[in-house]
Amino acid sequence: MSVRRVALLTAGGFAPCLSSAVGGLIERYTELAPEIEIIAYQHGYHGLLTGNKIVVDAETRAKAGLLHKFGGSPIGNSRVKLSNAADLVKRGLVAEGQNPLQVAAEQLKADGVDVLHTIGGDDTNITAAELAAYLEEHGYHLTVVGLPKTIDNDVVPIKQSLGAWTAAEESAKFAQNIIGEHRSGPRMLIVHEVMGRHCGWLTAAAAAEYRKWLALQEWVPGIGLTKERWDIHAVFLPELALDIESEAARLRTVMDEVGNVNIFLSEGAGTHEIVAQLEASGAEVKRDAFGHVRLDTINPGAWFAKQFAELLGAEKVMVQKSGYYSRAAAANAEDLRLIKSMTDLAVECALKGESGVIGHDEEDSDRLKAIAFPRIAGGKAFDVSQPWFGQLLADIGQQLVPAAS
Repeated sequence: MSVRRVALLTAGGFAPCLSSAVGGLIERYTELAPEIEIIAYQHGYHGLLTGNKIVVDAETRAKAGLLHKFGGSPIGNSRVKLSNAADLVKRGLVAEGQNPLQVAAEQLKADGVDVLHTIGGDDTNITAAELAAYLEEHGYHLTVVGLPKTIDNDVVPIKQSLGAWTAAEESAKFAQNIIGEHRSGPRMLIVHEVMGRHCGWLTAAAAAEYRKWLALQEWVPGIGLTKERWDIHAVFLPELALDIESEAARLRTVMDEVGNVNIFLSEGAGTHEIVAQLEASGAEVKRDAFGHVRLDTINPGAWFAKQFAELLGAEKVMVQKSGYYSRAAAANAEDLRLIKSMTDLAVECALKGESGVIGHDEEDSDRLKAIAFPRIAGGKAFDVSQPWFGQLLADIGQQLVPAAS
C-alpha cells in the first residue's frame, strides 16, 4: 500500500516506554521511508478530537534517539474514551448529539492519515480498532498498528507489555528508601502500595527485584542493620485470597521478633471489600471515564494500614505509593530492547497495511507479531502458580492461597 502520512498518539496512564516508543517509530520511519510525513496528536484521543497535532520536523527526526533517555510522553497522554459521549460532551471535546467516532474519523480524513500508531493499553488499542472499523464502513481505509503499554502487564494475549519491566525495577528502588524508614520509630508498619488495578504482576515483580537487591547486601547485626528488618514480610495481590485475621497473627509475630513489618501491596488487592464497605456506609465511590473505580479516592494502602495497625500493635504507620515514581521513568535496558523489536515490526506491518497490536502472542508460542484487535483484552490475571512467585512467598513465610475465581 502507499503510505504518505503517519500519525502517532500515546494514551491512558504513563508507562516507562512511551517516549522511547515514539522515538523508535520516528527513527524507523526515517530509516526506511524518510519521505513519509509523521504527525503526532497531542494528549492522545484528546488531540485527535480537537485537531491538536504537531508535524515531526527534520530536527526532531535527527534527534529522535534522545527520546530513549527520557520517561513520560513528549506528545502527551489523556484518558479519553470515544464511546463515552456524555463524558466527552461534559469536557467540551464534542458537541451534544455528535458521534465521537465520527468526529475522530473526520479529523483523520481531513489530516490525510494513512496509518495510525497507538501506544497504550487495551482500552487505547480497542478504541483504535473501533475507529478503523468505522472509517472502513465509510469508505476510508486506515491501517492501525498498536503497541502494548501497561505497567500492569495485563494485556491478553501479550506476554510482556512495554514498560512493565522498568516499572518493577523502579518500584524496587523506591522501596529501598521507603523501607529504610523502618527505624524511624518502634514497632513500625510500612505499606508500599504498588500500581495494579486488577493484576498483581507489577507488585510481585517489584518484590522479586527488591529481594534480589536484598540478597546482595552485607549486614551489621551488632548495630541493628539486619536483613530481617529490611526484608518484605507480606505481599498482597488481587489474585491471592486474604484472611486478615490469620495474616495479622503471623505478622504480629514478625513485629514482636523483628520490630517492624514491611508489606508490598497491589492497589487492586481488597478493592471489592473496600468499595463494598464504602457503599454500605452511603459514601460515593468515584469512577473515571472508563468506569474504573478511582483508586486514588478510595486509598487502598490507607485502608490496609488501618486494618493491620491495631492487630499488629504498630506504634507508627507509613503508607507510600511508588506508582508515579515508577511509571514516568525512562525505559531500562530490557525494555529498550523490547521497544526496539516492537517498533521495528510495527513500522514493517504499517508499510504492508497489516493492522493489529504488536506483541509476543502467548497463544502462538510467544511469537512476535501483529495480533488481531478482536483478540486484545485487558485484565489478564497474574499467574500466582509460577514457581518463582511461590518461592518468594515461601521465603518470607507467607502461604500461597489463590483467590477464588
